[in-house]
Amino acid sequence: MGWTGEAAVTEGMAGFRPVGDVLAYLAGSWHVERSVRDLASGASGAFEGTTVFGPLDDGGPGLLHHESGTFVWQGVARPAERTLRFLPGDGASRADVRFADGRPFHDLDLATGRYVADHPCSADLYRGEFTVYDADRWRTVWRVGGPAKDLVLTTDYSRRTTHDGPHPAPDHRLTDGRTGRRSADSSGRPSR
Repeated sequence: MGWTGEAAVTEGMAGFRPVGDVLAYLAGSWHVERSVRDLASGASGAFEGTTVFGPLDDGGPGLLHHESGTFVWQGVARPAERTLRFLPGDGASRADVRFADGRPFHDLDLATGRYVADHPCSADLYRGEFTVYDADRWRTVWRVGGPAKDLVLTTDYSRRTTHDGPHPAPDHRLTDGRTGRRSADSSGRPSR
């Protein structure tokens, strides 16, 4: 796999922003830009689109993560999407991330603004580093290694605003993602 420790995942980031309520922080619409590099072959690709963290279909606590956009690999553009479920964890800074069908994916704890999660998948290991820069920007870097895989996926998220086009800015006062009650806005101040 070529692991060289966590330094292989981290790309010189500093100044992490602690997140007290991960579901409130994520709620809303995000612009997504992802680079995909196959370290074995040298091939690369890119994804650009939108991720929306909204209410779960069943109305339960947590957020439904729906990502959609265009993935370009070796010059061929294709529509791409995925759905995840972010459920409340063992504290406001924590989430239990699951695939759309309910299978476990990884834990997430942004209390310090940075978290490393592992997801073993068959003979492969997915190691993701989550870094929060500020109230409107965060990044994930997934390193995927195994007998037939040696990939790095770097995704930058920036919160959409009304100036970004047809996607309205989320009203962070509506819900805290856990109970459906009003919570803090994106700055962390209690809503009025």
